[in-house]
Parts: sequence; C-alpha cells; structure tokens
Amino acid sequence: MISEPEFVGTVEFDDPEVLSETPPPRPPRGRRPWLWALGGAVLASAVWGGGLYAYGQKEDPGPDLGGYKPMEDFCGAAKLKGLSGALGKRIDGGFGPFLDEPAISESSCQITFASVDTGPSVSVTYTLHKVTDPGPEFAARAQQYGVLQKVDGVGEQAFFDDESGQGGHLRVLDGQAEFDLQLYTQGGHDENGKPIDAPQVDLSGIDVPMIQDVLALMKALRK
Repeated sequence: MISEPEFVGTVEFDDPEVLSETPPPRPPRGRRPWLWALGGAVLASAVWGGGLYAYGQKEDPGPDLGGYKPMEDFCGAAKLKGLSGALGKRIDGGFGPFLDEPAISESSCQITFASVDTGPSVSVTYTLHKVTDPGPEFAARAQQYGVLQKVDGVGEQAFFDDESGQGGHLRVLDGQAEFDLQLYTQGGHDENGKPIDAPQVDLSGIDVPMIQDVLALMKALRK
C-alpha cells in the first residue's frame, strides 16, 4: 500500500497577500504650479485690458492753444491803431463769416482807411487750429503766396512781402494761432462806370505799423 510521502522538515510560507478593490488613499497635494501661472496671466491680462480701455475713454485734451480762443467780434478786437496813424481814419468795411468748429475756428475783418471808395484797405484773418499743428506747413504756405521776407521777434514764424510797393502782406504763426494781414490799394468806378483815380499812397515802411498791429492783436486775443 502506497502511503502519502512524508515531508522531511517544514517550510513556512508568508500569509498570502490580501487583494482589495479599493485603492489606497493618495497623499494630499497642492495646486499645480502651472495653474497658478495661468491664473496670474489671465488676471494680469484682465487688469491691463481694463486699464487700456479706461485710458482710451479719457478725452484727449488736444494741443495747448496758448490762451487763444475763438473770437466772434473780431473786428472789435482788431484795433489796427498803427495802420490808422499811417493811412488815415479807419472805416470798417465789414466782416467775414465766423467759423467755430471742434477742429478749427476762423474770423476775418475788412477795414478801409481814409476813403471808402479809394482808400487803402486791409483784410485781417485769424485762424485758430484746435487739433493739428500748423507749424510744419506754415513756411511753405507763406512762400506759396509770395510772402518771402522773414520777420524775427513776431510769434514763432513771420513773413512779409511788400508786394512791389503796392501793398503789404504779413503772415504770422504763434503756436496754434495764425494771422494774415493783407494791405492793398484800391481804385473804384463812379456811377457811370468811369475809373476813379485813387490818390497815391506811400506804403514804404508799412511793415512797421502792420507788425505793431498784429502784436497788439495777438495780445488782445490772449486776454
């Protein structure tokens, strides 16, 4: 009869490992670094965008007008005492349309001296540039009209043309304000259409009273 084999000695085995369907708990973890970076970038972008929007909403103050302002009663401001002393009694000849827009304002006045029909006349124009800088174009435009003699000490730029002794043309730029004074002699016609002989007027040195008058006008408009 065959008996079960005998084992010599005994071998001890470790207890079998117990399997469980529930995974072991994970150690606590903090917020991932890249999430912090992403959140900071989003927040910074939002703040920057909000600041840019707020900056864009601020109204642009525009250029410094240097105290100049639109002037509807321009003929009253243009005294022209220097020209009156040189040419005779001032006779107001009327004024042009008054323009006052957000970008520009302009006033003009027509004045005659000594005689309405035959006396020399001057047209005065005052232009205030509220947005653009007229400086870069001023000299080129002055030369376009033949005003070539540079005048120092009057505004930022000034040019004069004696128009061959038949008149005078003075253009002045002071910051955003531009002044144009043009003096000319005139001849008229009577009721029958015959030419009226205008008295000869010596206009030599007329630039001096014209400069005096524009300086006084600039001061008056800045009050």
